[in-house]
Amino acid sequence: MSRPTELLLPAGSLDKMRAAYDFGADAVYAGQPRYSLRARNNEFRLEQLQQGIQEAHARGKKLYVTSNLIAHNDKIRTYLRDIEPIIAMKPDGIIMADPGLIMMVREKWPEVPIHLSVQANTTNFATVKFWQKMGVQRIILSRELSLDEIEKIRQECPDMELEVFVHGALCIAYSGRCLLSGYFNRRDPNQGTCTNACRWEYKTQGATESSDTGEVIPIKMEGDFSFAKEQEAAEKAFSACGDGKRHPAADQVYLLEEAERPGELMPIMEDEHGTYIMNSKDLRAVEHVERLVRIGVDSLKVEGRTKSLYYVARVAQVYRQAIDDALAGRPFNPELLLQLEGMANRGYTSGFLERRPAQDYQNYIHGHSQFQRSQFVGEVKGIDGGWAEVVVKNRFDVGDTLEVIHPSGNAEIVLAEMRNLEGEPITAAPGSPLHVRVPLAERFAGALLARRL
Repeated sequence: MSRPTELLLPAGSLDKMRAAYDFGADAVYAGQPRYSLRARNNEFRLEQLQQGIQEAHARGKKLYVTSNLIAHNDKIRTYLRDIEPIIAMKPDGIIMADPGLIMMVREKWPEVPIHLSVQANTTNFATVKFWQKMGVQRIILSRELSLDEIEKIRQECPDMELEVFVHGALCIAYSGRCLLSGYFNRRDPNQGTCTNACRWEYKTQGATESSDTGEVIPIKMEGDFSFAKEQEAAEKAFSACGDGKRHPAADQVYLLEEAERPGELMPIMEDEHGTYIMNSKDLRAVEHVERLVRIGVDSLKVEGRTKSLYYVARVAQVYRQAIDDALAGRPFNPELLLQLEGMANRGYTSGFLERRPAQDYQNYIHGHSQFQRSQFVGEVKGIDGGWAEVVVKNRFDVGDTLEVIHPSGNAEIVLAEMRNLEGEPITAAPGSPLHVRVPLAERFAGALLARRL
């Protein structure tokens, strides 16, 4: 039975697609080779897309093909030729962003459902109505909208399908319109080759600006530089500007040095709003699912086609429960927040759904994901005679508390014993690519294992 609110998960591979469906997704999205924004990390080719669409439809599920790059002229010449075999596979929708490509597809295949990508930055109801007139079936709304703005769009556009991101990485620009990757590596984010330069490790150096030439000149730093202290000082300076006068500290100039580019000092300006090369926290809006369902959003979307199978399964399970609770009128379960803490993340924020001070969106401590509550340690490949064969992903030991994650329901066990494949007792599974056996009930075939930290 189809649900009123769709749960839409990323699929970077067929295995991740299957995990998404197993753990509660109604639909997945997978990238078209060469034309999606994950061109460098896309295991889907034509054969995989064909198989994925067939499997999805056999299960009563949906698969959308992402074809959302902003095309340059060379892609225009080949686009219709390359999209034609995919349209013949009858995906449930094509996710697009480029107006010219949308026009071309609409002219040749007017029956094909087109979903407007978040890359198109739709932020108001007038734009939704425009695209509706162009024949677009669904709008994936900009991440920069508040819950109130989403509700207003729904009220003004009652007969248009709306989709909203609820979980995953956030971009420091308007959904992919960043130039950092292209500047450093000549890899254009809107061509699917973003290197996430916003998350690199940067060192900050003091500098001064020449009053004669405007040149930014490095100055020697006395002692250890603390960005947190400088940020605090900047915020105090901003709070002192109530008289309408600009505080001198708001014009401080800094130089950034990226860890892999020693000696390349890049000037950045810090004003009363902060700095301009930032590392966003990850979006988590599970606590807002109830209101989004009540508003009437058609699809709740999770970001992460480059993330692990564990990520896909765990997030699908959590948001499936949140949607089902909302539809049944049950109150929000705070345990879902803790379950999401079990995955690697950069710190969580609800993004722009709630209006907060700018620093709440940023993680100034580290650019990589960290495990907060538990760590993915293995996949159960099969169970025979009460012993499960586990493909080890990260270290775990006898005595560890393991969470068994399964579509039929999760369980927690204390690992009392473990064997190698020859049946000999062992006390530790050091990591990949080891296979071990652990005692586990038959019903947990295909489960994922996470170690409590």
